[in-house]
Amino acid sequence: MLRGAETEANARASADDALDFGPFDDWIGFRLRMAQIASFQSFARHAQSVGLSPGRFAALILIDRNPGISQTVLARAIGSDKSTLTPVLDNLVKRGLISRVRTRSDRRLYELSLTDAGRKVMRAMHECAQRHESELDAIVGPRERAQFVKILRKISAALG
Repeated sequence: MLRGAETEANARASADDALDFGPFDDWIGFRLRMAQIASFQSFARHAQSVGLSPGRFAALILIDRNPGISQTVLARAIGSDKSTLTPVLDNLVKRGLISRVRTRSDRRLYELSLTDAGRKVMRAMHECAQRHESELDAIVGPRERAQFVKILRKISAALG
């Protein structure tokens, strides 16, 4: 799988070399966005057999790790707003992957939990994620990984 990803990356790099990106070429923000798009697309290819998008996987992980999490807290954690997240959660409920129950203390709020089917899908997606992370490790390198993640966290913390 990595060989195919390398071939695709080389083709994109060749196309990039032919374009004049102007100041974008060396801008961290632009390069972060391009890397995020490429990473997201690669992960989506890995997860295609499971039939769940990376964004929905992120929701499942956070719901699993934080049973009873509210939609508001979940939206904030994944960098979304409640109105964007609601259709995602509607889909996950419809598919039987999560349950959404109104809280007793505030009837406007919902508590979210994974169902057994949701845990099964999450495990399958986790396997896809591990394969994807292995690809990223091969690109970044084991020595640089910790520093790279540290820098990404620093950017998120400072700008988020």
